[in-house]
Amino acid sequence: MSSVKFKSFSSGSCGNCYFVGIFGDEGHRCEAGVIIDAGVSPRRLKKELQNEGLCFDDFGAVLITHDHMDHIRSLGSVCKHVGKPVWATAELHRALGYHTMTRDWIGRHRVVLSEGKWNEIVPGRIRARSFIVPHDATQTVGYAILLDDFKFVIMTDIGRMTEEALNWARQADTVVIESNYDPEMLRLGPYPPELQKRIRDGHGHLSNPECAEAIRAFRHDGLRHIFLCHLSEHNNTPELAYSESLDAAAGIALTPLPRMTASPLFNL
Repeated sequence: MSSVKFKSFSSGSCGNCYFVGIFGDEGHRCEAGVIIDAGVSPRRLKKELQNEGLCFDDFGAVLITHDHMDHIRSLGSVCKHVGKPVWATAELHRALGYHTMTRDWIGRHRVVLSEGKWNEIVPGRIRARSFIVPHDATQTVGYAILLDDFKFVIMTDIGRMTEEALNWARQADTVVIESNYDPEMLRLGPYPPELQKRIRDGHGHLSNPECAEAIRAFRHDGLRHIFLCHLSEHNNTPELAYSESLDAAAGIALTPLPRMTASPLFNL
């Protein structure tokens, strides 16, 4: 019997990278997996995978959400040293083709997502489709991912919730959602007014109260896990993010993901 497992390698402005995969042999062997974003080095990625008894062969592709540095910092190195297909929208791939961190290495690994339809990422096992979310990058997408029949949704760096994002989350078994900042910590913190405005203007990041409101809107009986991602170092704490969404997620496993360190390998 197969199971689905999820791991965050890093989640925040220091770097973002996630793994989700299908495991057989009573959860002991990865049969198909994908990486989402490439904000950590191949060396660290290899080490963290080895800590879970995994290796580069256990994921078949990389999905990219957008072209900000904390999500693609190591994508060129991953292309050079790991050599997996890189899936992104046509618009994102145009940007990655010019970006200094990716342009020299991404060419032969480039695979364009067909928008508005399911894409066979790992044939027969993993499919994905993107949906646009508001954020001040070239283009930013969330992903709905089908691992056999398990529905996984990730939406990070989302300035405000959209109805399309809510609709995908309403169908999911697991949702990874941004809970970036506490409004009062942001107001009183070290960021200048211009940066504060950028964060909260609807094309920056999702606050803890906005995340909780979204959870209330998309929670449903089939939802098993919610992970809070991309917590701000200066404007949030795991305790604040967790407490803000706890009532909204009542009865559902709720976990803030660590910013700079890897999470456990969660059995979903």
